[in-house]
Amino acid sequence: MSEKLLRHDEAPSFIELFTPKLVTVLEEGYDLAQFRSDAIAGLTVAIVALPLSMAIAIASGVTPAQGLYTAIVGGFFVSALGGSRFQIGGPAGAFIVLVAATVAQHGVDGLILATFLSGLMLAAVGFLRLGTFIKFIPFPVTVGFTAGIAVIIFASQMKELFGLSLAHEPGELIHKIPALWSVRETWVPEALMLSVVTIAVIVGLRRWRPNWPALLIAVVLASVASAGFGLPVETIGSKFGGVPSTLPFPALPDFTAEKVLAVLPAAVSFTLLGAIESLLSAVVADGMTGRRHRSNCELVAQGVANVFSALFGGICVTGTIARTATNVRSGAHGPVAGILHSVFLLLFMLLAAPLAGYIPLAALAGVLAVVAWNMIEKPAIASLLRSGPGEATVLGATFLLTIFRDLTEAIVVGFAIGSVLFIQRMSRATAVAAHTPLVGRDVADGSYPRDAYDEQRAADPYVVVYRITGALFFGAAASIGSVLDRIQDSHRALVVDFSAVPFLDSTGAHMIEGLAHKAHRRGVEVWLTGATPDIRRVFLTHGLKKPLIQYAKTVEDALDAIRDAKALEVSPTI
Repeated sequence: MSEKLLRHDEAPSFIELFTPKLVTVLEEGYDLAQFRSDAIAGLTVAIVALPLSMAIAIASGVTPAQGLYTAIVGGFFVSALGGSRFQIGGPAGAFIVLVAATVAQHGVDGLILATFLSGLMLAAVGFLRLGTFIKFIPFPVTVGFTAGIAVIIFASQMKELFGLSLAHEPGELIHKIPALWSVRETWVPEALMLSVVTIAVIVGLRRWRPNWPALLIAVVLASVASAGFGLPVETIGSKFGGVPSTLPFPALPDFTAEKVLAVLPAAVSFTLLGAIESLLSAVVADGMTGRRHRSNCELVAQGVANVFSALFGGICVTGTIARTATNVRSGAHGPVAGILHSVFLLLFMLLAAPLAGYIPLAALAGVLAVVAWNMIEKPAIASLLRSGPGEATVLGATFLLTIFRDLTEAIVVGFAIGSVLFIQRMSRATAVAAHTPLVGRDVADGSYPRDAYDEQRAADPYVVVYRITGALFFGAAASIGSVLDRIQDSHRALVVDFSAVPFLDSTGAHMIEGLAHKAHRRGVEVWLTGATPDIRRVFLTHGLKKPLIQYAKTVEDALDAIRDAKALEVSPTI
Protein backbone atom coordinates (compact mmCIF):
# COMPACT_ATOMS: atom_id res chain seq x y z
CA MET A 1 0.00 0.00 0.00
CA SER A 2 1.53 3.29 -1.04
CA GLU A 3 1.52 6.26 1.25
CA LYS A 4 -0.99 8.87 0.13
CA LEU A 5 -2.36 12.15 1.27
CA LEU A 6 -5.90 12.21 2.59
CA ARG A 7 -8.29 15.07 2.16
CA HIS A 8 -9.29 16.75 5.40
CA ASP A 9 -12.76 15.23 5.17
CA GLU A 10 -11.51 11.70 4.55
CA ALA A 11 -10.96 9.20 7.36
CA PRO A 12 -8.27 6.56 6.78
CA SER A 13 -9.54 3.01 6.52
CA PHE A 14 -8.71 0.27 8.99
CA ILE A 15 -6.21 -1.22 6.54
CA GLU A 16 -4.52 2.14 6.02
CA LEU A 17 -4.26 2.68 9.78
CA PHE A 18 -2.76 -0.70 10.63
CA THR A 19 -0.68 -1.69 7.62
CA PRO A 20 2.95 -2.05 8.80
CA LYS A 21 5.43 0.22 7.09
CA LEU A 22 7.39 -2.90 6.10
CA VAL A 23 4.51 -3.84 3.79
CA THR A 24 4.39 -0.30 2.42
CA VAL A 25 8.13 -0.28 1.68
CA LEU A 26 8.02 -3.67 -0.03
CA GLU A 27 5.03 -2.68 -2.16
CA GLU A 28 6.88 0.43 -3.30
CA GLY A 29 9.65 -1.80 -4.65
CA TYR A 30 12.74 -2.99 -2.84
CA ASP A 31 16.06 -3.60 -4.58
CA LEU A 32 19.58 -4.71 -3.72
CA ALA A 33 20.89 -1.18 -3.23
CA GLN A 34 18.21 -0.45 -0.64
CA PHE A 35 18.97 -3.75 1.10
CA ARG A 36 22.64 -2.80 1.23
CA SER A 37 21.76 0.54 2.85
CA ASP A 38 19.54 -1.20 5.39
CA ALA A 39 22.24 -3.80 6.15
CA ILE A 40 24.85 -1.11 6.87
CA ALA A 41 22.42 0.82 9.05
CA GLY A 42 21.30 -2.34 10.87
CA LEU A 43 24.91 -3.32 11.62
CA THR A 44 25.70 0.17 12.88
CA VAL A 45 22.69 0.22 15.21
CA ALA A 46 23.46 -3.32 16.46
CA ILE A 47 26.97 -2.23 17.42
CA VAL A 48 25.46 0.64 19.42
CA ALA A 49 22.71 -1.52 20.93
CA LEU A 50 24.98 -4.37 22.06
CA PRO A 51 26.64 -2.72 25.08
CA LEU A 52 23.67 -0.44 25.73
CA SER A 53 21.16 -3.29 26.03
CA MET A 54 23.31 -5.08 28.58
CA ALA A 55 23.99 -1.89 30.54
CA ILE A 56 20.28 -0.99 30.75
CA ALA A 57 19.39 -4.53 31.82
CA ILE A 58 21.98 -4.55 34.61
CA ALA A 59 20.84 -1.13 35.83
CA SER A 60 17.26 -2.41 35.81
CA GLY A 61 18.09 -5.24 38.21
CA VAL A 62 18.04 -8.10 35.67
CA THR A 63 20.75 -10.03 33.83
CA PRO A 64 22.58 -8.64 30.77
CA ALA A 65 21.25 -11.59 28.77
CA GLN A 66 17.68 -10.36 29.32
CA GLY A 67 18.65 -7.02 27.81
CA LEU A 68 19.92 -8.81 24.71
CA TYR A 69 16.76 -10.96 24.51
CA THR A 70 14.70 -7.77 24.63
CA ALA A 71 16.67 -6.06 21.87
CA ILE A 72 16.66 -9.15 19.63
CA VAL A 73 13.06 -10.32 20.00
CA GLY A 74 11.36 -7.02 20.79
CA GLY A 75 13.40 -5.08 18.23
CA PHE A 76 12.44 -7.57 15.51
CA PHE A 77 8.68 -7.20 16.04
CA VAL A 78 8.85 -3.40 16.42
CA SER A 79 10.43 -3.13 12.97
CA ALA A 80 8.45 -5.92 11.29
CA LEU A 81 4.99 -4.76 12.43
CA GLY A 82 5.49 -1.09 13.30
CA GLY A 83 4.01 2.04 11.79
CA SER A 84 7.35 3.84 11.48
CA ARG A 85 9.91 3.20 8.77
CA PHE A 86 12.90 3.81 11.02
CA GLN A 87 11.89 2.92 14.58
CA ILE A 88 14.39 0.77 16.50
CA GLY A 89 12.97 -1.06 19.50
CA GLY A 90 14.69 -2.45 22.56
CA PRO A 91 15.28 -1.82 26.25
CA ALA A 92 15.26 1.90 27.04
CA GLY A 93 16.93 3.94 29.74
CA ALA A 94 13.60 5.58 30.57
CA PHE A 95 12.34 2.23 31.90
CA ILE A 96 15.21 1.59 34.30
CA VAL A 97 13.44 3.18 37.24
CA LEU A 98 10.14 1.36 36.71
CA VAL A 99 11.72 -2.00 35.90
CA ALA A 100 14.06 -1.88 38.90
CA ALA A 101 11.17 -1.00 41.22
CA THR A 102 9.05 -3.84 39.80
CA VAL A 103 11.87 -6.37 40.24
CA ALA A 104 12.44 -5.22 43.81
CA GLN A 105 8.75 -5.52 44.66
CA HIS A 106 7.57 -8.50 42.60
CA GLY A 107 10.72 -10.30 41.46
CA VAL A 108 11.78 -11.14 37.91
CA ASP A 109 8.70 -13.35 37.40
CA GLY A 110 6.48 -10.42 38.31
CA LEU A 111 8.39 -8.18 35.89
CA ILE A 112 7.90 -10.62 33.02
CA LEU A 113 4.18 -10.89 33.79
CA ALA A 114 3.86 -7.10 33.95
CA THR A 115 5.68 -6.83 30.60
CA PHE A 116 3.29 -9.39 29.08
CA LEU A 117 0.22 -7.55 30.37
CA SER A 118 1.64 -4.23 29.20
CA GLY A 119 2.00 -5.69 25.71
CA LEU A 120 -1.67 -6.65 25.67
CA MET A 121 -2.62 -3.16 26.88
CA LEU A 122 -0.48 -1.41 24.25
CA ALA A 123 -2.01 -3.50 21.49
CA ALA A 124 -5.50 -2.69 22.81
CA VAL A 125 -4.69 1.03 22.95
CA GLY A 126 -3.56 0.86 19.32
CA PHE A 127 -6.57 -1.11 18.08
CA LEU A 128 -8.89 1.32 19.89
CA ARG A 129 -7.14 4.15 18.01
CA LEU A 130 -6.14 5.97 21.17
CA GLY A 131 -2.61 6.69 19.99
CA THR A 132 -3.53 10.24 19.03
CA PHE A 133 -4.42 11.09 22.63
CA ILE A 134 -0.92 10.17 23.85
CA LYS A 135 0.35 13.16 21.87
CA PHE A 136 -1.70 15.52 24.04
CA ILE A 137 0.78 15.22 26.92
CA PRO A 138 2.36 18.69 27.28
CA PHE A 139 5.96 19.17 26.18
CA PRO A 140 7.13 20.39 29.64
CA VAL A 141 5.88 17.11 31.12
CA THR A 142 7.95 14.96 28.75
CA VAL A 143 11.03 17.13 29.29
CA GLY A 144 10.52 17.06 33.07
CA PHE A 145 10.09 13.33 33.55
CA THR A 146 12.90 12.56 31.08
CA ALA A 147 15.28 14.77 33.06
CA GLY A 148 14.10 13.19 36.31
CA ILE A 149 14.70 9.70 34.95
CA ALA A 150 18.18 10.77 33.83
CA VAL A 151 19.05 11.90 37.36
CA ILE A 152 17.81 8.61 38.82
CA ILE A 153 19.77 6.60 36.23
CA PHE A 154 22.98 8.44 37.07
CA ALA A 155 22.37 7.95 40.79
CA SER A 156 21.79 4.23 40.20
CA GLN A 157 25.22 3.93 38.56
CA MET A 158 27.23 5.67 41.27
CA LYS A 159 27.87 2.36 43.04
CA GLU A 160 29.43 0.85 39.91
CA LEU A 161 31.15 4.08 38.86
CA PHE A 162 33.12 4.15 42.12
CA GLY A 163 33.23 0.39 42.69
CA LEU A 164 31.50 0.75 46.06
CA SER A 165 30.61 -2.28 48.19
CA LEU A 166 27.00 -2.07 49.36
CA ALA A 167 25.01 -5.16 50.27
CA HIS A 168 21.59 -3.57 49.80
CA GLU A 169 21.21 -0.44 47.70
CA PRO A 170 17.96 1.47 48.38
CA GLY A 171 15.82 2.27 45.36
CA GLU A 172 14.60 5.71 46.43
CA LEU A 173 17.01 8.53 45.69
CA ILE A 174 16.47 10.18 49.06
CA HIS A 175 17.69 6.99 50.78
CA LYS A 176 20.20 5.93 48.14
CA ILE A 177 22.55 8.91 48.49
CA PRO A 178 23.05 8.56 52.29
CA ALA A 179 23.57 4.80 51.88
CA LEU A 180 26.22 5.29 49.22
CA TRP A 181 27.92 8.00 51.28
CA SER A 182 28.09 5.67 54.26
CA VAL A 183 30.28 3.20 52.29
CA ARG A 184 32.46 5.80 50.58
CA GLU A 185 35.62 4.27 52.05
CA THR A 186 35.07 1.10 49.97
CA TRP A 187 35.61 2.82 46.63
CA VAL A 188 37.96 1.15 44.15
CA PRO A 189 40.32 3.54 42.28
CA GLU A 190 40.60 1.15 39.31
CA ALA A 191 36.81 1.10 38.87
CA LEU A 192 36.63 4.88 38.91
CA MET A 193 39.50 5.04 36.44
CA LEU A 194 37.75 2.67 34.02
CA SER A 195 34.51 4.69 34.33
CA VAL A 196 36.25 7.99 33.63
CA VAL A 197 38.21 6.56 30.70
CA THR A 198 35.06 5.03 29.23
CA ILE A 199 33.22 8.36 29.44
CA ALA A 200 36.22 10.24 28.00
CA VAL A 201 36.56 7.84 25.05
CA ILE A 202 32.83 8.08 24.24
CA VAL A 203 32.76 11.87 24.45
CA GLY A 204 36.03 12.22 22.50
CA LEU A 205 35.04 9.89 19.69
CA ARG A 206 31.62 11.51 19.34
CA ARG A 207 33.32 14.87 18.94
CA TRP A 208 36.24 13.97 16.67
CA ARG A 209 35.07 10.74 15.02
CA PRO A 210 31.26 10.87 15.12
CA ASN A 211 30.90 8.02 12.60
CA TRP A 212 32.79 5.54 14.78
CA PRO A 213 30.89 3.23 17.21
CA ALA A 214 31.97 5.10 20.33
CA LEU A 215 30.07 2.97 22.86
CA LEU A 216 31.43 -0.32 21.59
CA ILE A 217 35.01 0.97 21.24
CA ALA A 218 34.96 2.36 24.79
CA VAL A 219 33.62 -0.88 26.27
CA VAL A 220 36.11 -3.02 24.32
CA LEU A 221 39.06 -0.87 25.43
CA ALA A 222 37.90 -1.02 29.06
CA SER A 223 37.49 -4.81 28.84
CA VAL A 224 40.96 -5.27 27.33
CA ALA A 225 42.50 -3.04 30.01
CA SER A 226 40.67 -4.85 32.80
CA ALA A 227 41.65 -8.33 31.61
CA GLY A 228 45.17 -7.38 30.47
CA PHE A 229 46.19 -5.68 33.70
CA GLY A 230 44.14 -7.92 35.99
CA LEU A 231 42.29 -5.00 37.53
CA PRO A 232 40.31 -5.79 40.71
CA VAL A 233 36.94 -4.73 39.29
CA GLU A 234 33.64 -6.56 38.97
CA THR A 235 32.75 -7.87 35.50
CA ILE A 236 29.70 -9.43 33.85
CA GLY A 237 31.38 -12.82 34.24
CA SER A 238 32.11 -12.41 37.95
CA LYS A 239 28.62 -11.17 38.78
CA PHE A 240 26.34 -12.96 36.30
CA GLY A 241 28.47 -15.88 35.11
CA GLY A 242 28.61 -14.58 31.55
CA VAL A 243 25.99 -14.34 28.80
CA PRO A 244 24.16 -17.35 27.25
CA SER A 245 24.98 -18.07 23.60
CA THR A 246 21.41 -18.99 22.59
CA LEU A 247 17.90 -17.66 22.99
CA PRO A 248 15.76 -19.39 25.61
CA PHE A 249 12.75 -21.45 24.66
CA PRO A 250 9.60 -19.28 24.80
CA ALA A 251 7.29 -19.83 27.77
CA LEU A 252 4.20 -18.14 29.13
CA PRO A 253 4.60 -16.27 32.44
CA ASP A 254 2.91 -17.67 35.53
CA PHE A 255 -0.69 -16.45 35.68
CA THR A 256 -2.66 -16.24 38.89
CA ALA A 257 -5.40 -13.75 39.66
CA GLU A 258 -3.55 -12.59 42.75
CA LYS A 259 -0.29 -12.03 40.88
CA VAL A 260 -2.01 -10.25 37.99
CA LEU A 261 -3.67 -7.80 40.39
CA ALA A 262 -0.36 -7.27 42.18
CA VAL A 263 1.60 -6.33 39.03
CA LEU A 264 -1.25 -4.49 37.30
CA PRO A 265 -0.13 -0.99 38.45
CA ALA A 266 3.35 -1.69 37.08
CA ALA A 267 1.87 -2.92 33.79
CA VAL A 268 -0.18 0.28 33.47
CA SER A 269 2.96 2.35 34.10
CA PHE A 270 4.87 0.36 31.47
CA THR A 271 2.02 0.94 29.01
CA LEU A 272 1.84 4.68 29.59
CA LEU A 273 5.59 5.25 29.39
CA GLY A 274 6.00 2.83 26.48
CA ALA A 275 3.36 4.60 24.43
CA ILE A 276 4.86 8.01 25.14
CA GLU A 277 8.45 6.98 24.44
CA SER A 278 7.68 5.04 21.26
CA LEU A 279 5.54 7.78 19.71
CA LEU A 280 8.05 10.47 20.67
CA SER A 281 10.77 8.43 18.99
CA ALA A 282 8.61 7.99 15.88
CA VAL A 283 7.96 11.75 15.77
CA VAL A 284 11.72 12.41 15.99
CA ALA A 285 12.27 10.04 13.06
CA ASP A 286 9.53 11.82 11.10
CA GLY A 287 11.22 15.16 11.73
CA MET A 288 14.58 13.82 10.50
CA THR A 289 13.19 12.19 7.34
CA GLY A 290 10.02 14.07 6.39
CA ARG A 291 8.02 10.83 6.62
CA ARG A 292 4.86 10.27 8.64
CA HIS A 293 4.35 7.34 10.98
CA ARG A 294 1.10 5.51 11.79
CA SER A 295 0.73 5.97 15.52
CA ASN A 296 -1.89 3.32 16.22
CA CYS A 297 -0.09 0.73 14.11
CA GLU A 298 3.09 1.58 16.02
CA LEU A 299 1.38 0.97 19.36
CA VAL A 300 0.05 -2.40 18.19
CA ALA A 301 3.59 -3.37 17.16
CA GLN A 302 4.94 -2.23 20.53
CA GLY A 303 2.31 -4.40 22.20
CA VAL A 304 3.21 -7.48 20.18
CA ALA A 305 6.92 -6.84 20.82
CA ASN A 306 6.38 -6.69 24.59
CA VAL A 307 4.32 -9.88 24.57
CA PHE A 308 7.04 -11.80 22.72
CA SER A 309 9.80 -10.21 24.77
CA ALA A 310 8.09 -11.56 27.90
CA LEU A 311 7.70 -14.99 26.30
CA PHE A 312 11.48 -15.12 25.78
CA GLY A 313 12.28 -13.81 29.26
CA GLY A 314 12.97 -10.22 28.17
CA ILE A 315 11.94 -6.92 29.71
CA CYS A 316 9.99 -3.90 28.47
CA VAL A 317 10.39 -2.90 24.83
CA THR A 318 9.88 0.56 23.41
CA GLY A 319 11.06 2.73 20.57
CA THR A 320 14.42 4.24 21.46
CA ILE A 321 15.22 7.75 20.27
CA ALA A 322 19.02 7.44 20.23
CA ARG A 323 19.10 4.14 18.31
CA THR A 324 16.34 5.30 15.95
CA ALA A 325 18.27 8.51 15.20
CA THR A 326 21.42 6.43 14.61
CA ASN A 327 19.45 4.27 12.21
CA VAL A 328 18.32 7.32 10.22
CA ARG A 329 21.78 8.90 10.16
CA SER A 330 23.28 5.60 9.00
CA GLY A 331 21.22 5.73 5.80
CA ALA A 332 18.42 3.25 6.53
CA HIS A 333 15.78 2.94 3.85
CA GLY A 334 13.05 1.22 5.85
CA PRO A 335 12.10 -1.35 8.51
CA VAL A 336 14.43 -4.00 7.08
CA ALA A 337 17.28 -2.14 8.83
CA GLY A 338 15.61 -2.67 12.21
CA ILE A 339 15.01 -6.36 11.45
CA LEU A 340 18.66 -6.79 10.46
CA HIS A 341 19.73 -5.00 13.64
CA SER A 342 18.05 -7.81 15.59
CA VAL A 343 19.66 -10.46 13.39
CA PHE A 344 23.12 -8.97 13.91
CA LEU A 345 22.57 -8.83 17.67
CA LEU A 346 21.59 -12.50 17.62
CA LEU A 347 24.78 -13.34 15.69
CA PHE A 348 26.86 -11.34 18.16
CA MET A 349 25.33 -13.29 21.03
CA LEU A 350 25.82 -16.65 19.32
CA LEU A 351 29.42 -16.00 18.34
CA ALA A 352 30.82 -13.66 20.99
CA ALA A 353 28.88 -14.47 24.16
CA PRO A 354 31.96 -15.77 26.06
CA LEU A 355 33.77 -12.47 25.50
CA ALA A 356 30.95 -10.53 27.21
CA GLY A 357 32.02 -11.98 30.54
CA TYR A 358 35.14 -9.76 30.49
CA ILE A 359 33.17 -6.48 30.30
CA PRO A 360 33.66 -4.44 33.51
CA LEU A 361 30.51 -3.18 35.17
CA ALA A 362 32.31 0.15 35.68
CA ALA A 363 32.57 0.54 31.90
CA LEU A 364 28.83 -0.11 31.45
CA ALA A 365 28.17 2.39 34.25
CA GLY A 366 30.19 4.93 32.26
CA VAL A 367 28.04 4.19 29.21
CA LEU A 368 24.86 4.83 31.21
CA ALA A 369 26.31 8.01 32.69
CA VAL A 370 26.69 9.35 29.15
CA VAL A 371 23.17 8.14 28.29
CA ALA A 372 21.77 9.92 31.36
CA TRP A 373 23.53 13.17 30.43
CA ASN A 374 22.21 13.01 26.87
CA MET A 375 18.68 12.31 28.09
CA ILE A 376 18.53 15.72 29.78
CA GLU A 377 17.29 18.13 27.10
CA LYS A 378 19.34 21.14 28.16
CA PRO A 379 18.19 23.60 25.42
CA ALA A 380 14.54 22.61 25.96
CA ILE A 381 14.81 23.14 29.72
CA ALA A 382 16.39 26.57 29.25
CA SER A 383 13.69 27.53 26.75
CA LEU A 384 10.87 26.40 29.05
CA LEU A 385 12.32 28.27 32.02
CA ARG A 386 12.39 31.44 29.88
CA SER A 387 8.84 30.87 28.63
CA GLY A 388 7.20 31.95 31.87
CA PRO A 389 6.10 30.69 35.27
CA GLY A 390 3.47 28.34 33.85
CA GLU A 391 5.83 26.14 31.83
CA ALA A 392 8.46 26.34 34.58
CA THR A 393 5.92 25.12 37.14
CA VAL A 394 4.90 22.12 35.02
CA LEU A 395 8.54 21.29 34.30
CA GLY A 396 9.62 21.59 37.95
CA ALA A 397 6.69 19.66 39.37
CA THR A 398 7.13 16.78 36.93
CA PHE A 399 10.91 16.68 37.49
CA LEU A 400 10.70 16.67 41.29
CA LEU A 401 7.85 14.16 41.47
CA THR A 402 9.73 11.82 39.14
CA ILE A 403 12.77 11.91 41.42
CA PHE A 404 11.13 11.82 44.82
CA ARG A 405 7.76 10.16 44.24
CA ASP A 406 6.72 8.11 41.24
CA LEU A 407 6.93 8.43 37.47
CA THR A 408 3.22 7.76 36.85
CA GLU A 409 2.24 10.28 39.52
CA ALA A 410 4.63 12.81 37.98
CA ILE A 411 3.04 12.44 34.53
CA VAL A 412 -0.51 12.67 35.89
CA VAL A 413 0.21 15.74 38.03
CA GLY A 414 2.21 17.43 35.30
CA PHE A 415 -0.56 16.79 32.79
CA ALA A 416 -3.16 18.15 35.25
CA ILE A 417 -1.20 21.36 35.90
CA GLY A 418 -0.57 21.81 32.19
CA SER A 419 -4.26 21.33 31.44
CA VAL A 420 -5.30 23.92 34.05
CA LEU A 421 -2.84 26.43 32.58
CA PHE A 422 -4.15 25.73 29.09
CA ILE A 423 -7.74 26.21 30.21
CA GLN A 424 -6.81 29.50 31.85
CA ARG A 425 -5.12 30.75 28.69
CA MET A 426 -7.97 29.62 26.47
CA SER A 427 -10.50 31.36 28.70
CA ARG A 428 -8.53 34.60 28.38
CA ALA A 429 -8.44 34.20 24.62
CA THR A 430 -12.23 33.96 24.45
CA ALA A 431 -13.91 37.37 24.37
CA VAL A 432 -17.31 38.93 23.92
CA ALA A 433 -17.81 42.43 22.57
CA ALA A 434 -20.61 44.66 21.41
CA HIS A 435 -21.00 44.37 17.65
CA THR A 436 -22.02 47.09 15.21
CA PRO A 437 -23.62 45.28 12.26
CA LEU A 438 -23.82 46.52 8.66
CA VAL A 439 -26.49 45.19 6.37
CA GLY A 440 -25.64 43.83 2.96
CA ARG A 441 -22.23 45.51 2.83
CA ASP A 442 -18.63 44.52 3.40
CA VAL A 443 -16.99 47.54 4.95
CA ALA A 444 -13.99 45.78 6.48
CA ASP A 445 -11.72 47.23 3.82
CA GLY A 446 -13.51 50.58 3.60
CA SER A 447 -14.76 49.98 0.07
CA TYR A 448 -18.42 50.48 1.04
CA PRO A 449 -19.31 53.47 3.23
CA ARG A 450 -22.06 53.34 5.82
CA ASP A 451 -25.37 54.75 4.72
CA ALA A 452 -28.12 56.36 6.77
CA TYR A 453 -30.01 53.09 7.00
CA ASP A 454 -26.98 51.29 8.52
CA GLU A 455 -26.40 54.07 11.04
CA GLN A 456 -30.02 53.94 12.11
CA ARG A 457 -29.78 50.16 12.52
CA ALA A 458 -26.59 50.41 14.60
CA ALA A 459 -28.12 53.01 16.86
CA ASP A 460 -31.29 51.04 17.66
CA PRO A 461 -31.54 51.30 21.49
CA TYR A 462 -33.89 48.33 21.70
CA VAL A 463 -31.54 45.80 20.11
CA VAL A 464 -28.15 44.71 21.52
CA VAL A 465 -25.70 42.69 19.46
CA TYR A 466 -22.74 40.76 20.85
CA ARG A 467 -20.06 38.81 19.03
CA ILE A 468 -18.20 35.98 20.81
CA THR A 469 -14.67 35.26 19.63
CA GLY A 470 -12.88 32.03 20.55
CA ALA A 471 -13.90 28.67 21.97
CA LEU A 472 -16.89 28.85 24.30
CA PHE A 473 -16.11 26.09 26.78
CA PHE A 474 -16.31 25.57 30.52
CA GLY A 475 -13.24 27.69 31.21
CA ALA A 476 -14.71 30.76 29.51
CA ALA A 477 -18.44 30.26 30.09
CA ALA A 478 -18.61 32.14 33.41
CA SER A 479 -16.89 35.31 32.19
CA ILE A 480 -18.82 35.38 28.91
CA GLY A 481 -22.09 34.72 30.71
CA SER A 482 -21.52 37.62 33.10
CA VAL A 483 -21.20 40.00 30.15
CA LEU A 484 -24.23 38.70 28.29
CA ASP A 485 -26.27 38.80 31.48
CA ARG A 486 -26.14 42.60 31.55
CA ILE A 487 -29.00 43.03 29.11
CA GLN A 488 -31.63 45.42 30.42
CA ASP A 489 -35.40 45.15 30.45
CA SER A 490 -35.44 48.07 27.99
CA HIS A 491 -33.98 45.82 25.29
CA ARG A 492 -36.47 43.95 23.18
CA ALA A 493 -33.97 41.73 21.34
CA LEU A 494 -30.53 40.23 21.96
CA VAL A 495 -28.45 38.96 19.05
CA VAL A 496 -25.43 36.75 19.85
CA ASP A 497 -23.12 36.08 16.91
CA PHE A 498 -21.25 32.74 16.93
CA SER A 499 -19.52 33.08 13.54
CA ALA A 500 -16.11 33.36 15.27
CA VAL A 501 -16.68 30.46 17.71
CA PRO A 502 -14.87 27.28 16.58
CA PHE A 503 -15.97 25.08 19.48
CA LEU A 504 -18.81 24.91 21.99
CA ASP A 505 -19.09 22.45 24.86
CA SER A 506 -22.05 21.51 27.05
CA THR A 507 -21.12 24.10 29.72
CA GLY A 508 -21.20 26.90 27.16
CA ALA A 509 -24.50 25.65 25.76
CA HIS A 510 -25.95 25.45 29.27
CA MET A 511 -24.88 29.04 29.90
CA ILE A 512 -26.65 30.21 26.71
CA GLU A 513 -29.72 28.18 27.70
CA GLY A 514 -29.89 29.92 31.08
CA LEU A 515 -29.46 33.29 29.38
CA ALA A 516 -32.28 32.48 26.95
CA HIS A 517 -34.68 31.50 29.75
CA LYS A 518 -33.86 34.65 31.69
CA ALA A 519 -34.36 36.81 28.60
CA HIS A 520 -37.61 35.03 27.78
CA ARG A 521 -39.00 35.87 31.23
CA ARG A 522 -38.15 39.52 30.62
CA GLY A 523 -39.78 39.50 27.22
CA VAL A 524 -36.45 39.82 25.39
CA GLU A 525 -36.16 37.90 22.12
CA VAL A 526 -32.85 36.01 21.68
CA TRP A 527 -31.30 35.40 18.27
CA LEU A 528 -28.29 33.16 17.65
CA THR A 529 -26.44 33.76 14.39
CA GLY A 530 -23.49 32.30 12.51
CA ALA A 531 -23.57 28.94 14.33
CA THR A 532 -21.94 26.07 12.46
CA PRO A 533 -23.93 22.83 12.05
CA ASP A 534 -21.93 21.21 14.88
CA ILE A 535 -22.54 24.12 17.27
CA ARG A 536 -26.20 24.30 16.33
CA ARG A 537 -26.50 20.57 17.02
CA VAL A 538 -25.19 21.16 20.55
CA PHE A 539 -27.70 23.97 21.03
CA LEU A 540 -30.60 21.80 19.89
CA THR A 541 -29.46 18.98 22.18
CA HIS A 542 -29.82 21.41 25.11
CA GLY A 543 -33.34 22.43 24.06
CA LEU A 544 -32.40 25.75 22.46
CA LYS A 545 -35.09 25.94 19.81
CA LYS A 546 -38.16 28.01 18.94
CA PRO A 547 -39.87 29.81 20.56
CA LEU A 548 -37.11 30.12 23.17
CA ILE A 549 -34.43 30.84 20.57
CA GLN A 550 -34.47 32.19 17.04
CA TYR A 551 -31.76 31.31 14.53
CA ALA A 552 -30.40 33.31 11.61
CA LYS A 553 -27.51 32.86 9.24
CA THR A 554 -25.99 36.29 9.87
CA VAL A 555 -26.42 39.19 12.27
CA GLU A 556 -27.86 41.27 9.45
CA ASP A 557 -30.51 38.62 8.71
CA ALA A 558 -31.52 38.61 12.38
CA LEU A 559 -31.78 42.41 12.46
CA ASP A 560 -33.88 42.38 9.30
CA ALA A 561 -36.28 39.91 10.91
CA ILE A 562 -36.43 41.99 14.14
CA ARG A 563 -37.09 45.19 12.13
CA ASP A 564 -39.84 43.53 10.07
CA ALA A 565 -41.53 42.19 13.21
CA LYS A 566 -41.37 45.63 14.81
CA ALA A 567 -42.87 47.22 11.70
CA LEU A 568 -45.78 44.82 11.80
CA GLU A 569 -46.41 45.63 15.47
CA VAL A 570 -46.62 49.40 14.88
CA SER A 571 -48.50 49.33 11.57
CA PRO A 572 -52.08 50.73 11.84
CA THR A 573 -54.97 48.34 11.65
CA ILE A 574 -57.30 48.93 8.70
